[in-house]
Amino acid sequence: MSQPQPMDQRYARRPKKRKNWFLRTVGLLVLLFVLMLVGVPLYAWSRIDKVEAMPTGTRPAATSGTTYLMVGSDGREDLSRAERARLHTGKASGSRTDSIMLMHVPESGPTVLVSIPRDSVVTVPGYGKQKVNAAFALGKGNPALLVKTLETKTGLRIDHYVEIGFSGFASVIDSVGGINMCLPKALDDPKAHINLKAGCQDLNGVTALGYVRSRHADGKNDFGRVERQRQMVGAVGKKATSPSTFLNPVRYFNVATKGVDALTVDKDMSLFDFIKFAQGMRAVSGSGGITLTVPIGDDSVRVGSGIGVGWDEAKAKALFTAIKSGKTSGLKSS
Repeated sequence: MSQPQPMDQRYARRPKKRKNWFLRTVGLLVLLFVLMLVGVPLYAWSRIDKVEAMPTGTRPAATSGTTYLMVGSDGREDLSRAERARLHTGKASGSRTDSIMLMHVPESGPTVLVSIPRDSVVTVPGYGKQKVNAAFALGKGNPALLVKTLETKTGLRIDHYVEIGFSGFASVIDSVGGINMCLPKALDDPKAHINLKAGCQDLNGVTALGYVRSRHADGKNDFGRVERQRQMVGAVGKKATSPSTFLNPVRYFNVATKGVDALTVDKDMSLFDFIKFAQGMRAVSGSGGITLTVPIGDDSVRVGSGIGVGWDEAKAKALFTAIKSGKTSGLKSS
């Protein structure tokens, strides 16, 4: 007949049970966290629109790095009346681009983000001399003509295409809790619906959209706008990929899913390519990136019934040759 165990021996086993329960709980939480990190991007990726963005025919040779064409579309057709009112977009029809940037992520060395002023005068295949912004419109929103135009002009192979619309941009800004921007002076542009004071301040989605679209607040026209667009791209990339986003399940879900309905990428892009794109956006916000505008030689080139800007062909050629050869470390932000 077994003897009853002393009270101290019976109670000595309980801490072990509690310890096992605690470890199992921690393990379950870690598993759920990992599943969230993997599952949320896969879900968001499945919702992104994909288009045939790459042109046919002869194209520049591929580089060792990856080049992304980033386009901000100002199409209003998919916006409701309430959204147009909230975002102050107006009712203009047709397909145009509000911003055009080339981001090159090399195998090694700094990432380079090059702004292309939308009034740049280039040769659009099949249409002659036009502002580069027209290539998107002439293609009726099909990016292949814009890709072909820029590849012909720069000699740089474009590997992937990323387009975001008005509502998507505002949603992304709001999903990360706004973006803090430091303004050297006040910006007042009624056409962009902004009146911002000088100094550091948080911008929500609507205000940030006005900030990057403004052409009349600082007297720099498109050149001031492309500077602000590059600043915003870096700031969004940095905040969206920060630890505070990954460790906050609600913010992480919002960042990954909000705005995807207004996002379009090329059909050949994989989730890995898009993650690399996001990492490049983060890189251009810090010391690991270079941001600049394509060198301009003439800001009063007549094209059609309007005035555009012409590139400094020698400096532009040197810039894109450096990118193609992987020698981005010799470039400087401007």
